Amino acid sequence: MRFYEYEAKTLLGKQGLPLPPGGVAETASDAERIASEIGGSVVLKSQVLSGGRMKAGGVKFADTAGEAKSAADEILKIEINGQLPRSVLVEGKATVAKEYYLGVTYDAVVKSPVILFSDMGGIDIEEVADEHPEHLAKAHISNINPFSDYKAKEIISSLGITGSQLTRLTPILVRLVSVFREYDLTLAEINPLAQLENGTFISLDCHVDMEEEARVRQGGILGELNIPSNEVRQGRPPTDFEIGGMEVDAVDARGVAGRVVEFDGNLGLVIGAGGGSLTLFDAVRKYGGQAADYCEIGGNPSVLKAYELTKLILNKPGVEKIAVMMNVVSNTRVDIMARGVIKAVVEEGYDPADKIAIFRIPGSWESEGFKILRKYGVDFVDRTVSMDEAARRAVSKLVGE
Repeated sequence: MRFYEYEAKTLLGKQGLPLPPGGVAETASDAERIASEIGGSVVLKSQVLSGGRMKAGGVKFADTAGEAKSAADEILKIEINGQLPRSVLVEGKATVAKEYYLGVTYDAVVKSPVILFSDMGGIDIEEVADEHPEHLAKAHISNINPFSDYKAKEIISSLGITGSQLTRLTPILVRLVSVFREYDLTLAEINPLAQLENGTFISLDCHVDMEEEARVRQGGILGELNIPSNEVRQGRPPTDFEIGGMEVDAVDARGVAGRVVEFDGNLGLVIGAGGGSLTLFDAVRKYGGQAADYCEIGGNPSVLKAYELTKLILNKPGVEKIAVMMNVVSNTRVDIMARGVIKAVVEEGYDPADKIAIFRIPGSWESEGFKILRKYGVDFVDRTVSMDEAARRAVSKLVGE
């Protein structure tokens, strides 16, 4: 779940991270008032969930309150990657001596948080890693044990930073780790972290993402930020197809059929189970397949939920076949998935044997599920066939035609 910059800075501020003076303006008049209260030059930034604000004209500078009003009026009318700004963040303009990068994210391979620190801020950290790796420090930290000042100093000093700079940067890193842990984040990034001419530091821009499943646990802070529990947060507005996926997930409380993402391919995917969705999606692409969607279904969904998700995917323009694939399931019944999928295919007027490229869901009640699939002539496989191989077979059904 993504946060607007002003929301992200609220989280940072709660942990004592240094922020520029500022406020959020919903109108040009609000921006004029905030700029007047700040005094001096200000920067105005469009509050959208997408990148590319500077290139799109969503970031402007003003020397007076009147200029700030005019700038805000312009920004509020600029659409960036399909999004109009929710508001404008007005902050005091800083005189920067040097820029740093500081971030905490989660390494899914190592299964622990990882800290990234660079003395080259203001540019993409990927660019630093590729072209200037000597300017990047990286260190994994514990999920459980406290993060110490000593460890923070060790990471920062690895780039040759000493003295007062090291002393001032250390608590900033420690507090950013606290933000990451306290709010169940998958990313907490300050870029740039600016050193001012007087030697102090300030967080000029930041980016924060929260684990989607943490919405309930973090209901308090989300409520404080006035974020509705059902508000969708992504870098672009959801498509009608994706909204349909949310509606499918809400048809009943059993299991999940969510995180539906639309793509332009011809192979519809009904996939899921314990991280299986990403593995299967990548396998389809590896073998040259063009996925029509990404989704996650599991947790013992009802027949209705499996039926509605399959129906949604079948009705997506351009879908020629569907592939129904999961990891070995324990809490999702194979027969229920088979019934829901077959029901949707038949009711939409298709022959299951032709429309379903592959059905690979081994696990609970599989003999009953396979009996249903066999009745309709569907090509199905058990756990002796890997997910990778199942994806390859599904793609071959389309490539061969």
